[in-house]
Formats: sequence, structure tokens, C-alpha cells
Amino acid sequence: MDALAGLLDGPRARGAFLIRACFDPPWSVRVQDRAPLTVMLAVRGDTWIVPDAGDPVRLCAGDLAVARGPDAYTCADDPGTAPQAVILPGGACSYPDGRPLNGSMDLGVRTWGSARDGETLLLIGTYLWPGEVSGRLLNALPPLLTLASDTWTCPLTPLLMEEIVRDEPGQEVVLDRLLDLLVIAALRAWFARPGGETPAWYRAMGDPVVGRVLRLLHDHPAHPWTVAGLAEKAGVSRAALARRFAELVGEPPMTYLTGWRLALAADALRDTEDTLEAIARRVGYGSAFALSTAFKRVYGVSPQEYRLGFAV
Repeated sequence: MDALAGLLDGPRARGAFLIRACFDPPWSVRVQDRAPLTVMLAVRGDTWIVPDAGDPVRLCAGDLAVARGPDAYTCADDPGTAPQAVILPGGACSYPDGRPLNGSMDLGVRTWGSARDGETLLLIGTYLWPGEVSGRLLNALPPLLTLASDTWTCPLTPLLMEEIVRDEPGQEVVLDRLLDLLVIAALRAWFARPGGETPAWYRAMGDPVVGRVLRLLHDHPAHPWTVAGLAEKAGVSRAALARRFAELVGEPPMTYLTGWRLALAADALRDTEDTLEAIARRVGYGSAFALSTAFKRVYGVSPQEYRLGFAV
């Protein structure tokens, strides 16, 4: 698996929050859902995204934005328009004063806003729970990224427009997979653009020494690596590898390996029913206890608690 494939092998929507958002100006919606990742595809009209920290960003038809949580932001026809609604965790909606909307902005199947055929139309998909998008990917993204229509073309827009308003058996699964594909396509385009902001370890893949070491760690995480062993494989001294790895990646080799092993364990807990002992062996821990101790130190919950969070 190449480095970019490994980075993008993360989005796994499960009952994601997807809507057609339709508005006539003036309109403004405050987003406080703390969702790990939200993608917004502008179909028609102009939209301003106003983060709490940073400059407002304008989306025109065909543009796409990806917002990384949990920070709040506002979407509006103009940066100065006061919010008329607030999106809360889990897709709940209220007026700015806290009163529930009680469906007053529902316009049909997965359609929401102030006017069903409004001047502005956005397709919005939200990953509701941490873990549906891997931490490795989230850590590689800025709080808000955008792709302009003149730098990429979204082949999924017509299909999303058709499927998002359908109400048929299994439709949630179809939409979940379409959302995953949309995010992967968008991020692949974003990373590939000139001057793309990729994570340090991804850029380091091009280094003849550190790149070789990273590929060894990625391909064989269960191997009992040491800095000395990695240095021998790379043909440099232990000190030279430690210094160069920290310069290019931003952390020591063994710290990076621990993070990689735990990220793989988190993905396995989410996506498989394998025992903790089996996962521990696969990612390089000698026992389930050793993995559990390291996992809780980094993720704040035990592996069992993490897995239960994705039980359906």
C-alpha cells in the first residue's frame, strides 16, 4: 500500500448525516456539532464559511470545502448575516436562543433550509462520530480546506444529487459509501495540487534514508524494530538516523512507530471482530495487556470501550 493510500484508507461513514441544504438570502447557520469531519459541496449560489479563528472563505458553484472538527463555524450568504439556526451534535437543530426547530426547516427527504428551490444549494455530508475517520487522516488536515472548481471536477455530484433525496431500503448504506468516495476523491485532489500541504511523514517518504525506514515501519509494524536495526537497514549510523528522522518527520522513530501501531489497532477495533490478543500480535505488542495499556494512554479509553463506541 502506498503512503497516500494508507492515509486515505480511513473514512468509514456509518449512518452519516447527509442533507441538501437549500436557502434564499439572507441566511446563516451556525455549526456546533463537534463532528470530526464535514464535507460541503456547492451546487449553486455562493456560500461563505466563517470559522471562529481565521478568515472567511467563499464557496462558489462547484467548489468544495472540508471542515475538520471539533471547532465551530458559520455558513452564510454573507459573513455579516446573523445565524438563524444552530446545528448541534448528532444533527440536532435549534434556534440561536436554544429553542428546538421542531422540523420547521425540513423541506422533504434529506432536504433542509428556507426554500426548496433556493438560490443556494449545498450538499453536506457529516461524519458524526470520532473513529469514522482515522486520526492519522484528521491530523494531516487543516481545520478548513477548500478546492475550487477550476482545480478539480467532482464526478460524484450528479449521483449524489440523485441519491440524496431517494428514500429506499438500504439507502443509508449507499449514501455512506458515496460520502466516503467523495471525501477520498477530494483529499486526493487536495494533496496532489501544487504546493499541497501533506503531513511531514508523507513528504519524508521521498528521502532516501527516512523514506526507506518509513516504508519498513508501515509494511512491517509487528517487527521488533529498534533504532539500531532500522539504521542498519537504511545504511546509516543510529545517531544519523535518529537526527534525520526527527528533522523530517517531527518525532523520533520509535515514537512514530508507536503512533502507527496504535492507529492500526484502532482501525482494527473499529472494522473487525478480531480479539484484542490477535490485534496486539498483528501490530507489534506482546500481549493484549500491553496493547491495552498503551492504547488507553494515547486514546483515553480502553480498547474495549473504543470498540463499543462503534457497536451497532
